[in-house]
Amino acid sequence: MRTVCGPVRPELEVGRRHHRIARDAIVPALLDTLLLYLLRTWWLSVCADRCTGWSAALGDPVVAGALRALHDDPARAWTVEELGALGGLSRAAFARRFTALVGRSPLAYLTWWRMTTAGRLLRTDDRPLRAVAERSGYSSEFAFAKAFEREYGMAPGQYRKGA
Repeated sequence: MRTVCGPVRPELEVGRRHHRIARDAIVPALLDTLLLYLLRTWWLSVCADRCTGWSAALGDPVVAGALRALHDDPARAWTVEELGALGGLSRAAFARRFTALVGRSPLAYLTWWRMTTAGRLLRTDDRPLRAVAERSGYSSEFAFAKAFEREYGMAPGQYRKGA
């Protein structure tokens, strides 16, 4: 831990005590990097061979690659066949593997991720509902609103007002 934190600590201290150009960008980036490094180190040392669930999903190159693709482009009209092809698996083999590790089918996970992204946008951004729908992979506000209401139990506008 000291080996990792040693070089970063002076930057964090200087950033905390002195106003520096780009301090607001540098300190969070350093902390993010440190957190990722610590999580990766923990996973490799403790979890790699015996973890299940998310840890196992992220450790599986096929499922991790699909998750990365879904997170990078949630608005894309993904098919299970395309996601399986990313890892060199058939549609059925990929769907079984993904569901076993993630706990949801690939398309159910995609819907959940889209709604999670939409919820975050509604809470933190004032862009129009149409833009949130498009960014979430829905071509119409109506379809988006129905899917959102199924996930959150309220209309997107209500959710935004309550956030």
